[in-house]
Amino acid sequence: MSPDIDFFPELNCCGQRFQSCGCDLAYQVLSGDSVIIRGQPKGGPPPEKTLFLSNIVAPKLGRRAVNNDCFVSVEETKDEPYAWEAREYLRKKLVGEEVWFTFEKSANTTREYGCIYLGKDVATGEKVTESLVSEGLVSVRREGVRQGPELQRLIELEDAAKAAGKGKWAATGNQEHVRDIKWTIDSPHNFMQKCGKEPIKAVIEHVRDGSTVRAFLLPDFYHITLMLSGIRCPGFKVDSEGKPEPYAEEAKYFVESRLLQRDVEIILESVSNNNFVGTVVHPRGNIAEALLKEGFARCVDWSMASMKSGSVTLRKAEKAAKEARIRIWKDYQATGPQKEYAATVVEVVNGDALMVKTADGVVKKVFLASIRPPREQSKSTEEKPNEAPPPRPKGFRPLYDIPWMFEAREFLRKKLIGKKVNVVVDYIQTARDNFPEKVCCTVTIGGVNVAEAMVSKGFATVVRYRQDDDQRSSHYDDLLAAEMKATKSGAGVHAKKDIPNHRVADVSGDLAKAKQFLPFLQRASRTEAVVEFVASGSRLRLYITKETCLVTFLLGGINCPRGSRPGVGGVGLLDGEPFGDKALQFTKDKCLQREVEIQVESMDKAGNFIGWLWIDGHNLSVALVEAGLATVHFTAERSEHYKVLRAAEENAKAARLRVWEDYIEENEEEKKIEEDQSIERKIDYQKVLVIEVTPELHFYAQLVEQGPKLVQLMAKIQQEFIANPPLSGAFTPKRGELCAAQFTDDRQWYRARVEKVSGSNISVFYIDYGNRAIVDSSHCAALPSSFAADKPYAHEYAMACVQLPKDEEYKEEAIQALKADLENRPFNLNVEYRQGSISYVTLVDTTNNDEDVAKTLIGDGLLMFENRREKKLQKLVIRMLMNFTLMSLHTTTENCRLTSLHTTKRVAHLPAYTSQLRVAHVPAYTPQLRVAHLSAYAPQLGVTHLPVWQKAMLSTFPGGVTKYEVGPSVQVPELFSYSLMCANSVHSIYSGVLMFIKFFSCLNNFSCIPVKVGWVQSWLYCHQAKYPTTELLLNQLINTVTENPWNVF
Repeated sequence: MSPDIDFFPELNCCGQRFQSCGCDLAYQVLSGDSVIIRGQPKGGPPPEKTLFLSNIVAPKLGRRAVNNDCFVSVEETKDEPYAWEAREYLRKKLVGEEVWFTFEKSANTTREYGCIYLGKDVATGEKVTESLVSEGLVSVRREGVRQGPELQRLIELEDAAKAAGKGKWAATGNQEHVRDIKWTIDSPHNFMQKCGKEPIKAVIEHVRDGSTVRAFLLPDFYHITLMLSGIRCPGFKVDSEGKPEPYAEEAKYFVESRLLQRDVEIILESVSNNNFVGTVVHPRGNIAEALLKEGFARCVDWSMASMKSGSVTLRKAEKAAKEARIRIWKDYQATGPQKEYAATVVEVVNGDALMVKTADGVVKKVFLASIRPPREQSKSTEEKPNEAPPPRPKGFRPLYDIPWMFEAREFLRKKLIGKKVNVVVDYIQTARDNFPEKVCCTVTIGGVNVAEAMVSKGFATVVRYRQDDDQRSSHYDDLLAAEMKATKSGAGVHAKKDIPNHRVADVSGDLAKAKQFLPFLQRASRTEAVVEFVASGSRLRLYITKETCLVTFLLGGINCPRGSRPGVGGVGLLDGEPFGDKALQFTKDKCLQREVEIQVESMDKAGNFIGWLWIDGHNLSVALVEAGLATVHFTAERSEHYKVLRAAEENAKAARLRVWEDYIEENEEEKKIEEDQSIERKIDYQKVLVIEVTPELHFYAQLVEQGPKLVQLMAKIQQEFIANPPLSGAFTPKRGELCAAQFTDDRQWYRARVEKVSGSNISVFYIDYGNRAIVDSSHCAALPSSFAADKPYAHEYAMACVQLPKDEEYKEEAIQALKADLENRPFNLNVEYRQGSISYVTLVDTTNNDEDVAKTLIGDGLLMFENRREKKLQKLVIRMLMNFTLMSLHTTTENCRLTSLHTTKRVAHLPAYTSQLRVAHVPAYTPQLRVAHLSAYAPQLGVTHLPVWQKAMLSTFPGGVTKYEVGPSVQVPELFSYSLMCANSVHSIYSGVLMFIKFFSCLNNFSCIPVKVGWVQSWLYCHQAKYPTTELLLNQLINTVTENPWNVF
């Protein structure tokens, strides 16, 4: 082994010449008879000289095949026997040792021959040549050399080695001393997975630069190129002056003097471009750490991520070199702009830009250096490239309509979103031609240059520069080579055929289109989608892959605060609700441009889909509630996710997270008092005039008490516009702006709000009358400020506890009937509850015995009942339920306004009411209400013994009976018919029969069972036209009861 030397020697200044006899360092052994000797370093890498040992010939080492068009090809050769042993004998004896040497120059060759002595001086040192001959590892030159005592001595030693059969003179087994060298490895990844867990013994054979070496892995002689994990040293790529990067030579010498031809261990950690990346383990320390500490290298994140350990140590070493400002860090400024950093990709902007978040949370926009994303190509631009391209058609979307743009974006999105990358700033493109400044970078992930990968796939092209323009990618040549390959293979934008064409339907804001897609999305249990944009914490824009459509998606079951947003016309910024911006950022961080799963449940009136969204298996609604960025909405009560949402909300409350930070938990007594107070329904009627009914079951009304003010306002507006008629074209309407609009029918001016501008057609909403219209721009004018102070006189309301039928035909008929009953008529209005900004109300017709409008419409079969769980609404709910039951049990269309619907169609409304709603129906029949209900049923049933029925119902049905005396005046079949009608729907007739059988089974006289069966059969035959599908079910029940009446319990 070599004597101890400083592992970090000082690098001094000046070179040195070799003497004909001297003492220097044995630097490298080329073969069994040749050694490279180096002088002492003085200010840089020292001079070196190759010395061939005199009078001997060593076996030749095998050579690797070289095939190069520019050079002479060299075929692969094998080792001669004992060539490796001779080389290793000399390497282990000399490398790193100070040796004495003598030179003698032959007249017939440029080689320099001599002798090497290992020891204190030539006189007493070991003569290496004699040692090699004695071990039988080399041959002595006997011809063509000068005879003398030294040669004679070597011949004697060789003869002795031959006689002893040493080394190459052994009688047998020479072929066992020929290496089987693996110059190439077919699958580096598989080899690394097989051998990369444990250190492998190796010998460093060559140092290419400070961070790249070649080595033989022992004992199988795999020849590999290894890049040191976590660092990069200056390379030998020459600049315009033909000089390599600063300190490239010094870094190479630093590694050579410590590792070249030393025994080491190598840990393989990753593979990059078929080169292994790993750590060299040396008894004296980590060479990567030494290079960093001496300022010969910098940390590289992409390979550091694959290191099994030691990354923190490397960072500390680099920091120390920066602070000392040595070598490559001599101009380092700690306060200057960061040139290289690690970041996480949070968004892909089309095909050439990324939004990245640094370790300190700052989001930056970076552009991939020297590449251009796919561009729009048309025949006109190809034929006349200097002319400006034609204007883009309406609704043009570059991401989907420019060929290969979507593929480029998807390539980056799938590879980078949420991944950590290394960013190196190559140059900064200054702002020009109304374009902002661009920070252009080389972005790598796992050692792969993202821009180069894009170009090789044909998803981008390389920017051409002037010869003197140095603002280009640091890997510009690699980009050009990748583009050449993509062009030859016809990949991506270079393809001549099979150009992708994406037909994407934009459903956002289009109610008609949304209705077409809704059934398909509802039928699918879960649908895959990509989040394209996040507008708020609970509002997202999705691209649904299967349906190739863009939709606006609202998270179900939660209330999420709104964030800040642009003002009207894009001017200014409107303040958001507390924690709205945090909710927006939370949703962005979780799912922007990520693949998600959605389940669509419903749709709002604007064509936005409502439902549930999962990211990596986690419900986003639950995540927002759990983080204290949303609250549970009452609509979640009907969802299977309600329990999870409620538990998440309770946890957020307990932790006082965000929206709950000021939450004060009520004590039980106060809570009970408040609940008791809220149970009572408050009635505070307001006199209103209904002026407009919308297709969503909403309506607009004016408060009667505000009527005189409105009349005065309208008169002043008309006077103003008569006195000062507006100039045509002087007003430029903007969406959301108040204006004056002339109504087409009466040519009068009214206050209106601009909802949409489409050329000369302006969609407006008349804020005092609740109607909408499309008017010509010439019929719009600026509204004088004096008329803008009054709030709108048209107030929007919705009917409480009712909903439209799902069938479009029934829905249209219901809306028309509602318009006929409501518009331009006065009513008493009471607010029952609120959802968002909409008040849900009941209307009482003062001209018709204070009849409840909703109750009447339900009884007429026009509207459907909507169940509400609020305690204060229970009496109102019961009234609605009773009317709905009466409507559904009619057997004729007599007294029914919905004349276009057959009785069976009205009964078909019932399945829309889910089981829980039907169950909710049953408790509504308290004894007192059942009696009142029975009174309504009397005319239809023809009941003649109503007092007896009242007595029976008060004590028995349907809560169960224990005792009942049957009297001669009780009409039992009629009581049975009533029990069946109380079943509420065709699908619960079975339950009604069970109650009927149970009632009579509790009587003392069980002998009447056959009679009861006859009643059931008679009822079936009488009503089978109405309930044909229940016959088989009821017959099975009858047979069961006949055989064993106790089965019903």
